[in-house]
Amino acid sequence: MFDPSYIELDFDHLKSNREFLASLCKKPCELSMVVKGNAYGHGVREMVAMAAQCGVRHFSVYSADEAVEVFEAADSRPEIMIMGSIDNDAIGWAIHNNISIYIFDHERLERAINIAKGLKTKVRVHLELETGMNRTGMDQKGLNKALERVKANAEYVQLVGTCTHLAGAENRQNFERIRNQIKTFNALRQQFVQHQVDPGTIHTSCSAGLLNFPEYNFDRVRSGILHYGFWPNDQTREAFLQRTGLEQSPLKRVISWKSHIMAIQDVQQNEWIGYGETYRAPRNLRIAVVPVGYSHGFDRSLSNRGSVLVRGHSAPVAGIVNMNCISVDVTDCRGAAPGDEVVLIGKQGESEITVSSFSESLHVLNYELLTRLPRSIPRKIVNNGLPHSS
Repeated sequence: MFDPSYIELDFDHLKSNREFLASLCKKPCELSMVVKGNAYGHGVREMVAMAAQCGVRHFSVYSADEAVEVFEAADSRPEIMIMGSIDNDAIGWAIHNNISIYIFDHERLERAINIAKGLKTKVRVHLELETGMNRTGMDQKGLNKALERVKANAEYVQLVGTCTHLAGAENRQNFERIRNQIKTFNALRQQFVQHQVDPGTIHTSCSAGLLNFPEYNFDRVRSGILHYGFWPNDQTREAFLQRTGLEQSPLKRVISWKSHIMAIQDVQQNEWIGYGETYRAPRNLRIAVVPVGYSHGFDRSLSNRGSVLVRGHSAPVAGIVNMNCISVDVTDCRGAAPGDEVVLIGKQGESEITVSSFSESLHVLNYELLTRLPRSIPRKIVNNGLPHSS
């Protein structure tokens, strides 16, 4: 109740998005929810709780610390897959808690095997193949060596999956590269036949892959941004709507970010507002102060160009975004008063401030802006019939 702003997470919207994605990723293909980057800024604890109610049973994270967050947030014991960073101590923790990890080089495989031997149990691994992303993954030689080690240590290694990552499936200019990646991936998979090793669950697609390359969905899709109600980019959205004949996006934004008016001041024409001389009142104005600034994730680049919603009307930022507050012009927001709700992202009446509008102003991706939202902002779950906040 004392926080300057808060984030609302709409359960009904997540449920709707999940059902939409499930209709695209039909069984036996499994849909994993990616919750890296603090669940794309939405909050891991809240999103995992909501996702569990929506039937999500598999979560993908980038690092071991994120896996710990999911593990501690989940009431049940869903499957958790670590796609990136994990050190030796964390490998032991993952093995103990039945969490699977990506293996993309020989050194990590050897460490995992040795730790599993010490624990006298098996490590669950996904072999990541290098197909053209040139980031992490095993080439033909590395895969051949890995399969030999997996066979020789069957008592300590459970190969649960084989995967790769598509290099930009949201952009048309990358489509030929994506197709070449899949050709390479399929060629590398022949080694599993030669070594008589079951590759486990095959997975290559992210959100953009699910939409643009459904033929590559295989056994699992790792979908992140779509769960939260955002398209990978405008190009993907437009292509999907054109292909399906839909007039409106089936996705619904889960997140809203809100604050309140802290104070209001009348400013005379030609007076300067805020630090320096970047904004001069073009007429007599009513200026509201909102206790959210760049320390809360409202980027300083939105000075004199961003906007918020007050009483259903757009209120432009007037002057420089401060560390802890912004000034906004509420002259045309009739009746605006201290305590009024301010929408930074989301809907108010018939008006809306989208993450995309922020992104266009800042020239950043949706992903980037969302993951910048501080963890300290309290998250509240709404529209699930169960009051919940943190």
